[in-house]
Amino acid sequence: MISDLRLQHYRSYKDESFEFSPGVNIVVGPNASGKTNLLEAVLVLARGNSYRAKDGELVQFEQPWARLDAHLANGGQRTLKLTLEPAASKIYELEGKEYKRLSLAHTLPVVLFEPNHLQLLAGSPERRRDYLDDLLEQTTPGYGTTRRQYRRALAQRNALLKQSHRTSAQQVFPWNVRLSQLAGQLVRARSALTARINDEISGLYKELSRTKTKVIAEYQATWPTEAYETNLLKKLEHNLDLDNQRGFTGSGPHREDLLVSFDGRPAQETASRGETRTAVLALKIIELKIIEAARETTPLLLLDDVFSELDGKRRHALTDYLAPYQTFITTTEADIVVQHFTETSHIIPLG
Repeated sequence: MISDLRLQHYRSYKDESFEFSPGVNIVVGPNASGKTNLLEAVLVLARGNSYRAKDGELVQFEQPWARLDAHLANGGQRTLKLTLEPAASKIYELEGKEYKRLSLAHTLPVVLFEPNHLQLLAGSPERRRDYLDDLLEQTTPGYGTTRRQYRRALAQRNALLKQSHRTSAQQVFPWNVRLSQLAGQLVRARSALTARINDEISGLYKELSRTKTKVIAEYQATWPTEAYETNLLKKLEHNLDLDNQRGFTGSGPHREDLLVSFDGRPAQETASRGETRTAVLALKIIELKIIEAARETTPLLLLDDVFSELDGKRRHALTDYLAPYQTFITTTEADIVVQHFTETSHIIPLG
């Protein structure tokens, strides 16, 4: 939990300081007032990088350095020093010790929602696979290694398939076996995570939306998870001619999807923008709970432009639900904030 933050030569901030509440903090101001920059600064200090820019772009224009300093509720301190001149460098200072990069153990757990995340439901299956895999990497020991090994094995098999001559069954067999073994591990982890999400998403969606809509999350594995390796190996061997023609591997967890449905209808086909936003927020809150259980500490929750397309009851439901968590919300809607949230949230006006 962050008590206060000072920004020097960071983005649009020359030298500004902010104090934060342990509950919901609403950063309100017009466009280009620095709301997202402040949210981003919290993220960079917590986990070590930005979701929208390279390190050098975080330093204020025509300045040689930038610095972020924060005090934590437990009495700790965190500092980030970014230097462009005379040479580019990035130094973190935690409790008086310096680090060039943050290991997972040195990060503060954080969950981010930003407008591009609305593509999670409407966008490509790759976004939903990455959502599951990224969360599993943060919470399941060894999953990141398995994910990288699967990608390497897939790349090796695809490289053979792209060769000008026809790839033989003998050439591709070792990669079929390796791919199948790793795929089973990935799919079982994804399916278990999706089951955890599904246990909570419908109730949480109803609480946030104040509706009776039933939301279901289902991982669409091609085969039963307990026999996935055997089935995928058979499929890879049977489809070798087709894969040779296509020049890539057409079966496996890299082709599967996470399906979210509203009252039995796929979200991609039927959900309104408000429903989509509420469902993605529900996923983010579940993500927060899963990371909290795995890391044994409560993550920060950063919500950029979250009020757009949410009606009044959904805005209130969201802030009421998030009261126990340190949350940072940005919005341009000053009138609504002043009328409805000044008593329940800490307001940070900008611009």
